Amino acid sequence: MMALFWSAALAGLGLALLAGPLGSFVVWRRMAYFGDTLAHSALMGVALGYLWHLDLNLAVVAVCLVLAVVVVVLRSNRRLADDTLLGILSHSTLSLGLVALAFAEGLRVDLMGYLFGDILAVEPADLLWIYGGGALVLALLAWIWRPLLLMTVSEELARAEGASLVRVQLVFMALMAVVIAIAMKIVGILLVTSMLIIPAATARGFARTPERMAAYAVGVGVLAILIGLSGAFWWDLPSGPAIVVASAALFLISHAASPLLVRR
Repeated sequence: MMALFWSAALAGLGLALLAGPLGSFVVWRRMAYFGDTLAHSALMGVALGYLWHLDLNLAVVAVCLVLAVVVVVLRSNRRLADDTLLGILSHSTLSLGLVALAFAEGLRVDLMGYLFGDILAVEPADLLWIYGGGALVLALLAWIWRPLLLMTVSEELARAEGASLVRVQLVFMALMAVVIAIAMKIVGILLVTSMLIIPAATARGFARTPERMAAYAVGVGVLAILIGLSGAFWWDLPSGPAIVVASAALFLISHAASPLLVRR
């Protein structure tokens, strides 16, 4: 049983290392709803992976990337407000995934596991995917860190520095797609975005630089994973929701303590 716990803890640690810095940009750029849209589309990737006998992680990444490009193209037309467009795509892709799975005769899928995650079911092959894909994500994020940070402050400033805005945006969306595929088994499709935004929002009240905020977000994520995982392990709670509840509790505690720390 303890081997199962530590395997799950390693998986959660890998997710926290990725979600911290990436989630900081999601918070800074106000992309939480976009993250939800990508996460919901992951179920369609799961459905296509099962129907076409593809690797599920790669299928999820592919569907998320296609959706990200579709969002960029549709946003350029400016016919709909961003929240309306993302709302349509988010619920449509989630529903399409559910319908596709319903039509797959003789296919048994742990739908609750994909929707809400099951970190205790992580296998060694999943750890290889988490840390292999995670290393690639962190390397690419380090590569685009400065231009992405400049874009967050001012797109005109980023252009003046010679940054390719479209390329940086597409790389960032691709990184989000990979992280969603990694996090899917840990916290589930419906709760993925929470691990991107809650630790980063918690760290925001204490950090003075972008780099510190990313580092603090990793620490908050690790703590939330360990608390939630312990609750799931000892009290037989659903692991994904337990982790998110722990993360939300840390946010509330930090929000209450922040004014006191700022005064000091």
